[in-house]
Amino acid sequence: MKNTIKYLNENHARYEQELIDILKVPSISALPDHADDMLTMAGMLKDEMQKIGMDEAQIIETEGHPVVYSEWLKAPDKPTLLIYGHYDVQPVDPVDLWSSPPFEPVIKGDKLFARGSADDKGQIYIHLKAIEAWLATLGDLPVNVKLVFEGEEEVGSIHLEDFIKEHAAMLAADYVVISDTPMFREGYPGITYGLRGLAYLQLNLRGTNTDLHSGSFGGLVKNPINALVEILSQMKDVDGRILIPGFYDDVLPITENEHIKLSKLPFEATDFAKSIGAPALFGEAGYDDLERLWARPTFDINGIWGGFQGEGAKTVIPAEAHAKVSMRLVADQNPADIAQKFKAYVESLIPESMEANIQVMHGGFGYVTDLDNPGLQAGVRALERAFGKEVDFLREGGSIPIVKVFADIIQAPVLLMGYGLPDQNAHAPDENFSLYNFHKGIESIIYFFEEIGKLKD
Repeated sequence: MKNTIKYLNENHARYEQELIDILKVPSISALPDHADDMLTMAGMLKDEMQKIGMDEAQIIETEGHPVVYSEWLKAPDKPTLLIYGHYDVQPVDPVDLWSSPPFEPVIKGDKLFARGSADDKGQIYIHLKAIEAWLATLGDLPVNVKLVFEGEEEVGSIHLEDFIKEHAAMLAADYVVISDTPMFREGYPGITYGLRGLAYLQLNLRGTNTDLHSGSFGGLVKNPINALVEILSQMKDVDGRILIPGFYDDVLPITENEHIKLSKLPFEATDFAKSIGAPALFGEAGYDDLERLWARPTFDINGIWGGFQGEGAKTVIPAEAHAKVSMRLVADQNPADIAQKFKAYVESLIPESMEANIQVMHGGFGYVTDLDNPGLQAGVRALERAFGKEVDFLREGGSIPIVKVFADIIQAPVLLMGYGLPDQNAHAPDENFSLYNFHKGIESIIYFFEEIGKLKD
């Protein structure tokens, strides 16, 4: 192990240059003009997998961009890790807000600036370089490893679920590992053990077949915008609790262990409010701020429109009113079930003078891993060995739907070991990745392989 860490330290400069080389490839999955760049990037990853000693490296076609796969299965009776990541990146607009060209990587201080540096090329390269260090110094790995890197994460992983189902036997593993999340604070490693899910719908109300003069018809015709806001006002009470019948039936409660760990994280409500320009924070009564942010479900109106919205005045009763709403869900809540409960509740509130159409747009399941999971605990030990700091236990308020897909199909716990920082600007101009985290990340994965390998000793 000492030689492996020495090898890592001696190759810092080369690792950084190799990361720079792949960051120069504009592998933007959303733009058809970059289809060739996607193939170039997939080919570079396949070549790298072969170079570091992985077996069966191959580019597997899908109906969209290809998946790159390889494996190393020479550790009998040891656990198998399935490491997932993505090689596609977000578009770069607005380009004029970048301090340097997005596909001309530049190091400033201890950060590498380029599109894809944190999301997710820098993080998948951590795993590749950890494997290289093990095989170059010891000749084998203490665990079995499978790598699966997709090219459509930034467009919703639209073909990945079918790919996982079709290749479930090939992808079988004891643990799934994903590095595509940020830490909570600089210098302290973090493990994200929970994600929220999502139900997203659009509510459309129609009262008449055309807009009406509010003087000629007001008082006799129900205004769809009035009706809409009346309906939406009955979704939550003054304490932030959602009023949809049955909404909380399947919510997984926050455990005392979680409560203790989350309460240890440094979070100042006044500072957070100031950072977003809010006079104060608001959330569901009875919970701490981070619990509200990460571990409780929500209801939000994302957009609302109807009637006259131009300059000046127009006395009109609109024919229609519309709203888009989202509900962030937690583990065990089913987005289809929540969508149905929302529809049933709304329908019970619609006045007889209105016609309603409710569209279910999309959704995804939340996910949570048991904090006592042996694989998660192995990750904790590895991160603390590398960074020399106690691990932060995090949940994420957003959604990564593919996590639940992996958990359900592969039937294995998913470990989210991310190395980004809160200010990494993923999806925004000046995306960046901490080189300190890059190198410490590689070191932590080296230790992680060792720790996982001990689980079946």
